[in-house]
Amino acid sequence: MPYLFKFDLTKISRSLFVEVARVAHRSDIHRRMSEAARRLISRFRIQELTGLNFSDAIQLMEDFIQIQIENLMNRELFLKASRKALLLPHCSRKYMDGRCKATFDPSVPSYICSHCSSDCLMNQAVTIGEREGYDVYILPGGSCIREILRRGRYEAVVGVACGMEIKLASKALSKAGIAGQAVPLIKNGCANTKFNIETLTKVLHGDPKIG
Repeated sequence: MPYLFKFDLTKISRSLFVEVARVAHRSDIHRRMSEAARRLISRFRIQELTGLNFSDAIQLMEDFIQIQIENLMNRELFLKASRKALLLPHCSRKYMDGRCKATFDPSVPSYICSHCSSDCLMNQAVTIGEREGYDVYILPGGSCIREILRRGRYEAVVGVACGMEIKLASKALSKAGIAGQAVPLIKNGCANTKFNIETLTKVLHGDPKIG
């Protein structure tokens, strides 16, 4: 289930995510998660720059911190894994209509990127993922994940999604014994969603720092 609110962090300073990574390293962060989230909201003027109400901003920042913590916890197993998949959201394509030349393979199920736009996030992410040796999937929805994991017998997965979906997927991966690393969206919605390509590159290399 995605968030019930929309957010766009693309105009927020990148140092926010560096700070999230730093905060997540603290040994007592679980106990002081809300306090840390409040400080981030105030320091980076999250409400002012996004229009989020305070409770939604708190949830978003706490989820970003939690995702980073879980990336750190799973990093060792992730680095040891050999068979890995990269799961990408189709809503981050540059175009969601006929201008996108990707084809859909229902047997996988996944969109197959045709690399038609150099400035498309999917094109960039697919290129990097394949170069790093990942099997790459562009998902039409989260319900496809179970079948992809069953068929591929992957030991590790990198997923790009909104924080709420990442948290749900994290539980499923843990039960399946699959090491997960996640990159949260910095702009959500049904189309034109955004994530940071530099962050994804770091995670694919085995460095799960959100910043």
